[in-house]
Amino acid sequence: MKNDKEDNGIVLTVGSRYSIKSLESRDKPLVSSGKFLGYTAIGHDEGMAMELNDTHGEEAGRVRIIPTHTIISIDIIEAAEKTDKKKPDSGTMFG
Repeated sequence: MKNDKEDNGIVLTVGSRYSIKSLESRDKPLVSSGKFLGYTAIGHDEGMAMELNDTHGEEAGRVRIIPTHTIISIDIIEAAEKTDKKKPDSGTMFG
């Protein structure tokens, strides 16, 4: 039975707090916890920019870029509301 709500799936939103496990070595993953700042490019690869939180000790506040192809899992700690970017009004022309 389908829900009446529109199913948009899960979207990673800027300002949300995540805990991301990514590849560091064969023995253990790298855990990055903090606020998602957005996507960025590293050469031809895409990455996620995370501002590390207090669980990282002296690294707290540092921005870590995590290449998306190294991500093992993402835990959603606190999701920020998705903001729709407004398109410019093209209905009126002055001239």
